[in-house]
Amino acid sequence: MGTGNRFKHQGVPEPLTNAQIAKLKRKAGLPVDDEPAPEFKKRKAQNGKAAGKNKPNGKLNGKSNGAKEVALPTRNNKASKPVAKPKSKKAQPEPELDMDDISDGVGSGLSDEDMSDIDEANALGDDFLGSDDSVYDSEGEGERKTLFSEDEDDSDADLEEKLTAANIVGLSRKLDKEKAEEEEATRAEFQENLETNIDLPDLEDGEEGQQNKALLAPDLQLLRQRISDTIRVLDDFANLAETGKSRSEYTSQLLKDICAYYGYSEFLGEKLLNLFSPREALAFFDANETPRPIVIRTNTLKTSRRELASALINRGVTLEPVGKWSKVGLQIFESNVPLGATPEYLAGHYILQAASSFLPCMALAPQEGERILDMASAPGGKTTYLAAMMKNTGCIFANDPSKTRSRGLIGNIHRLGVRNVVVCNYDARDFPRVMGGFDRVLLDGCSGHFRAGGFVKLTNSLPQRPCTGTGVIAKDPSVKTNKSEKDFITIPHTQKQLLLGAIDSVNHASSGGVIVYSTCSVSVEENEQVVQYALKKRPNVRLVPTEIPFGKEGFTAYQGKTFDKSLSLTRRFYPHTLNLDGFYVAKFHKIGPTPANLVKDKVDHTSKSHEEVIDKTPLVDDEAGDAKEDDFGGFDAEEDEEYIQRAKRNAMRKRGIDPHALDKPKVQEKAKTEKTEKTEEKTEEKTEEKTEEKTEEKTKKKTEEKAKKSAEKTKKAEDKVEKTEEKAKKSDEKVKKTEDKAKGKKATQENAQTKTGDKSEEAQVNKSPKTKVASPASNKSSKTNGSKPKTKRKST
Repeated sequence: MGTGNRFKHQGVPEPLTNAQIAKLKRKAGLPVDDEPAPEFKKRKAQNGKAAGKNKPNGKLNGKSNGAKEVALPTRNNKASKPVAKPKSKKAQPEPELDMDDISDGVGSGLSDEDMSDIDEANALGDDFLGSDDSVYDSEGEGERKTLFSEDEDDSDADLEEKLTAANIVGLSRKLDKEKAEEEEATRAEFQENLETNIDLPDLEDGEEGQQNKALLAPDLQLLRQRISDTIRVLDDFANLAETGKSRSEYTSQLLKDICAYYGYSEFLGEKLLNLFSPREALAFFDANETPRPIVIRTNTLKTSRRELASALINRGVTLEPVGKWSKVGLQIFESNVPLGATPEYLAGHYILQAASSFLPCMALAPQEGERILDMASAPGGKTTYLAAMMKNTGCIFANDPSKTRSRGLIGNIHRLGVRNVVVCNYDARDFPRVMGGFDRVLLDGCSGHFRAGGFVKLTNSLPQRPCTGTGVIAKDPSVKTNKSEKDFITIPHTQKQLLLGAIDSVNHASSGGVIVYSTCSVSVEENEQVVQYALKKRPNVRLVPTEIPFGKEGFTAYQGKTFDKSLSLTRRFYPHTLNLDGFYVAKFHKIGPTPANLVKDKVDHTSKSHEEVIDKTPLVDDEAGDAKEDDFGGFDAEEDEEYIQRAKRNAMRKRGIDPHALDKPKVQEKAKTEKTEKTEEKTEEKTEEKTEEKTEEKTKKKTEEKAKKSAEKTKKAEDKVEKTEEKAKKSDEKVKKTEDKAKGKKATQENAQTKTGDKSEEAQVNKSPKTKVASPASNKSSKTNGSKPKTKRKST
């Protein structure tokens, strides 16, 4: 709708004609004299072009303006059917017509005197009111433009039928009838939308029509409204359902809408939809679209939850306890620092762990000093939680079939300060054969999930994650489309084998004798059916309460299948009820040894498999020997290569490719090999020359060093000889000195003897008469004479 011509330049308005004056008089209730209308003449505007008439369409007043038939133009400038005009104006009941519809309103404020003074020379013709209701201005020559923008929408409908005094009543009734029909249609549509908004596919369209509809992008808002309406109908089907539609039609449409809205495959969507009521299923699907909150577990081996919370709050972390059911969990709402790089994390005060993984450890309830087996332990959240519950006492065997994942397990064990864990790498199904006699065993089927593209197979039969992950779709959205019916057959089979192995690994006579089986799935095939299988195959096992204060009971009947009543002791956890990951926990108690016949069957089965593996090698050798001795002979590799190359060339010729292109890589390889050989030869020559030079230099240096060393040795020997000669000289001099001393002593002794002899003789001469008195003197002299030889001996 564009702007009307009233916003454009129109020029000076035209003077009123007698016909216009007569109309205005009739409107005012004054008598009007009938006068013949003059011929129609167009007034030239100031710019010299024909000026448009600024009057409304003549059909509004229902008057006929002349005896001729005038073709009324439409919006597309096409003439409509001609309308016959009566010859006289008095034949129509003028007072009944409403003249207020004249949109121009020119002369509405004029009096009778002003109208009488108007010049009649410029009067318009008789067909003025029946002429076009267009305005011709200086810019548009002959173009029909409506006065107001609202007239453009109604111009085609108004011009289809001429409004006259004769048909005005019929037209008004027709309009009233159409209006009533529209109101009834809108009311019926509104009532239908209130009841249900399901648009069931038409069977008449066929497969092609449905395929074309499937290619179109869905309107999410419409789908959401339709899902809610369908669920409302299914909740009160007896009162709100449409007649002729069954409940299966509603459920099938609901399944298609849910798969289109949330992006599930039809197989998985139907499997999950059958677990709940329609309204609860919608809440489950909505919960899978929102991520679960971040949760950390306090390592009570190093700190308490209060101290850890205060330390993290000081670092700008917003948190609160997970709930009254856990004394170690903290839920994180906001953090200014990365939780995996804080000093508290690096010191091992906490570990990032989902709140749902606390539940199996709580159900196992290990005691101090016990032997525990964790059959699928990586990345170590549950293992370290068990160690903290046991206060680093006893022994925990943490097994994981993946060596690469065991590295992360070992890192977490060391970081958290756990000292009672032994890490091993075995297939968990072989554990009764490897080691047994455990007090308690934990089998968590969801250990180590959340990898893009699903789990990775470690062997031909055992996957890394023996779980479909239907309870953790919020963390791994690929589960919506990559799970098929085959997965729900193979994975439960491995889970049954693992559970039997866990039961056989427990010692029933110990203080515990407990087995806990848990999965991160909500499907019945992986939970209740596996537990029912274990109860049948191992009659020495009973289900006991899990001692978890919340969660829903396990199914005892599902889609016509009935399970043991004791399965009500198991617990299911859903994301839409507890804001946890979808989880299942079952607790067994072993009350006696496993029957011998069951154990023998299992041992025989394993021994057969091993015998088959061992027997394969000689069979292959026999076949090889037979092939050599056979008349047919062996295969010639060179001839085969020729045939292969010929076939390749023929195929390339058919495709229009140059067959010699196969030889190019060979030529290039030869050139490369030649270059490499030349370079190797050059490098060898260079290395040999360098080695020779180096050896010569080394030998020269060694000989020079040896000569220097020998010269130094000779000098040292000469110095030693000189030193020895000097020592010999010094010793000779000392001997001479000692001899001289000895000679001097002898001379002094001899002189002393001579002197004593002379004295004794003189004494004898002088004292001869006194012999008795002198005897002592003689005795003394004899003593002195006897002592002389002793002194001589000493001197010598």
